[in-house]
Amino acid sequence: MSEGLDQPRLGLTPEPDEERREDVLPERVELHPEGREDVLPERVELDDWPEAEAEAEAQPEPEPAPAPEEEEDHPAEEDELPRSAVAQHAAGQLRIPDGYGVIEGQPTGNRRAVGVVVARFNGELTSELLTRALDELERAGVGREAVTVIPVPGAFELPLAAMALAKTRRYSCIVALGAVIRGETPHFEYVASEAASGLQLAGLETGVPVAFGVLTTDSEDQARARLDKGAEAVRTALEMADVFSQLRAAAGAAPA
Repeated sequence: MSEGLDQPRLGLTPEPDEERREDVLPERVELHPEGREDVLPERVELDDWPEAEAEAEAQPEPEPAPAPEEEEDHPAEEDELPRSAVAQHAAGQLRIPDGYGVIEGQPTGNRRAVGVVVARFNGELTSELLTRALDELERAGVGREAVTVIPVPGAFELPLAAMALAKTRRYSCIVALGAVIRGETPHFEYVASEAASGLQLAGLETGVPVAFGVLTTDSEDQARARLDKGAEAVRTALEMADVFSQLRAAAGAAPA
């Protein structure tokens, strides 16, 4: 017989009955936050379950936590958040005190030649700007034969075309029309800024009024709501042309 076969095999010993296992199981303990050990209550036997359930139901339910108090609204002067300016334009008319010499232009044709530079980019918008500008020129008394229209690729090219027209000295004023709509890149800022500064430079260097009729908006809907800027630019250009004409006349009439 092999050695060790007469020894009992592991795991084949009979399991202790329920009473013996309950006797050898140690009591579970739980460490209290203050450091002492609290003995957990003994296990509830099945025979005692109804009484334990009734005892648990008798315990009072914990009161709900109070809701956080709502913050009171502070007056505007106490609010720490910055506030953006709402009004961008002030209503009302300019009032000049009596007793001063005033040279004021009128938006009339008065046999003036007008140059119009218009961007093809965003053509659906610029076409409407051009239509309203030409209608306004006709209402002001400027005949079609006195108007020259020069289309250019985009708003960025408007200053160059305006400068070229102004340097011919054939036109009393220039109207620049275009539409630049903000996109997802800084391209909008560069084009809008350069168009504005370039058109102003054309007028400053040549002495010919150049009216800014370029829409610079955040969306197409905003641009459509401002299509009357075409007619407004015409009135601005004609008024400034009349002022310049009066200034030259006054300078020529002044004694040397």
